[in-house]
Amino acid sequence: MTRLTNPWLTDQPSQTVCRVLTDAGYQAWFVGGCVRNSLLGEPVADLDLTTDAHPDKVTELAEAANLRVVPTGIDHGTVTVIVDDIPFEITTFRHDVATDGRRATVAFADNMTDDAQRRDFTINALYAAPDGTIADPLGGLPDLHLRRIRFIEDADQRIKEDYLRILRFFRFHAWYGDAGEGPDTDALAACATNIEGLQGLSVERVTSELLKLLAAPDPAPAVASMASTGGLAQVLPGAATAALAVLVHLEQQAGHAPDPIRRLVALGGDPITSLRLSKDQIRHIEQIRSDVTHAEAAYRFGARIGMDRLLIEAASLGAPIDPAQIETVEHAAKQTFPLKAADLMPDLQGAALGAALKQAEQRWIASGFTLTKADLLG
Repeated sequence: MTRLTNPWLTDQPSQTVCRVLTDAGYQAWFVGGCVRNSLLGEPVADLDLTTDAHPDKVTELAEAANLRVVPTGIDHGTVTVIVDDIPFEITTFRHDVATDGRRATVAFADNMTDDAQRRDFTINALYAAPDGTIADPLGGLPDLHLRRIRFIEDADQRIKEDYLRILRFFRFHAWYGDAGEGPDTDALAACATNIEGLQGLSVERVTSELLKLLAAPDPAPAVASMASTGGLAQVLPGAATAALAVLVHLEQQAGHAPDPIRRLVALGGDPITSLRLSKDQIRHIEQIRSDVTHAEAAYRFGARIGMDRLLIEAASLGAPIDPAQIETVEHAAKQTFPLKAADLMPDLQGAALGAALKQAEQRWIASGFTLTKADLLG
C-alpha cells in the first residue's frame, strides 16, 4: 500500500484542519498537486483538500474550532481555512453538470470517484488521507511512476470541458513528463483537433499557463510538441521554437536559473500585444529588445538584462557566448557616470545642460567607460 509520510502531512496545522472534518464524521482527503509532488519528491506549494461536507458546514466547523475562514470560491464549493498562517483550500466533492469550454457548472457530489472524474489528468486525481494512505480511484499511480501525462478517460471530452487543458497538458508534460518519451499520442491528437478552442479563452488564463510552461527546467520539447499541434501559433503568433532548445542549453551551461520572460523573448512573436503581461514583465521585454549595445543595456538596466541579451543572441545564432562579452556586460553593469549636472553649471542651463550631459554620457559609454571626469569636462 502506498502511503505518504511527508512532514507537511503529519505536522500540526494539517492534522488540525483534517480533525475539524473527520471528528464531525466527514471525509478529509488531500488532493492534487500536494499529493502528486510528494510522491515525486518535488516541492509542495499549495495544500488542497476535498471533502463530502458542504461549504457551509466546513465554515461552521472551522469557525467553531476558532479557525479563520475565507470564502474564496463559495459558489464552486471552496473555502479556505487558515491554520497557523497556512492556508488550506477545502472543496466539496463535485461533478460537472454542464461545460462550455471555458467554465463548468458544478453540483456537489458525495463520493471521491465522481470528484476524480471531473479532473484533468490521472496524476492529479490522487488522494491522501490524514494518515497518508493513498486513494487512486482512476489509476493515476502507474502513470505517475512512468511520468506519463494522460487525460482522464476520453481526452477529447476533457478538453472540450475546458480548452485551457490543452496548455495545461503541455505544461504538465514539461514539468512532470518523461523527458525521454514524447507526449501521449491520443492526448496530442485531441489537442490538435480542438486547438481553435484556445481562441475563446481569456488572455489572462493563457498568459498564466504559458509562463508556467516556460518556467519548467527544460520546456523546449513540450513547446515543440505544442507548436506541432498549432497551439503555439494560436497563443503567440509569429513565434518559432528553434532558439528555445539552444537557449535552455546555454542557460544550463552558464548556471542561469530558468526565466520565462527571457525564454518568451527567444520565441519571438509579439508577446506584449498577444499576452496579458504585468508592467514589470513588459519593461523586462522592452529592455531586452532595446536598440543599444549589450554593454549599454547592462549599464542602464543591470547585469540581468545584459546577460539575457547575450543568451538570446547566442541562442538565435546557435553559438556559445564569448567570455569576453560576459566580462564586458558584468563590467558595464557596475559603472557609474562620473559627471553630474552641477559639474556643467552655471555655464549651461536647461535644455542645453541636458543635451550636454547626454552627449558626454554617450562618449563615455562609447569609450568602454574609460573616460574620466576630467576627460569629459575637457
